[in-house]
Amino acid sequence: MVRTQTGKRPRLVQAAAKLVHEQGFHRATLADIAREADVPLGNVYYYFKSKDELGQALIDEQAELYEGLCRSWGASGEPRAELDSFILMTLDSRDSLARSGCPVGTLCAELGKEGGPLAERAGGVLAGMLGWLTERFHALGKEREEARALAVHLLSALQGASLLTHTFGDPRLVEGEAVRLRRWVAEL
Repeated sequence: MVRTQTGKRPRLVQAAAKLVHEQGFHRATLADIAREADVPLGNVYYYFKSKDELGQALIDEQAELYEGLCRSWGASGEPRAELDSFILMTLDSRDSLARSGCPVGTLCAELGKEGGPLAERAGGVLAGMLGWLTERFHALGKEREEARALAVHLLSALQGASLLTHTFGDPRLVEGEAVRLRRWVAEL
């Protein structure tokens, strides 16, 4: 049961984040989310007119989470250290990745099959990460086009390792990839 947030709306979003990550967007029902949030099912519609609206709030929260992390890593002013922090974020999530996959990547994959505004919004979180990574590589002296290609490589490697880690339930897969990527970033 989700109880770290006190208001019903934030508890619903937090419960949705947990259940959607564990079960997928379509399998997590509003009844399950309401029960997890300890909110009566009828109250869900006071805060969200539809499951898609709750999904939008969930995606917005994910975007805010990653933006906050990026801001905190940016305090160092050292792009190589910021890139390392991004890799370490994935490494630190290895047990969760083995159980349920990447919360953003799996959501994008699930929603992307249907397309539509919710899928585009979820894709925006990955696009934000890609833009942030591109700026870090550019700050390391790479031309824009190369910086973008390096960002795509890094995000693809981490998303691919996350997928395999989840598929085989083996956190060692993302651990090995993270070690190689940290070495690669250090040598750029």
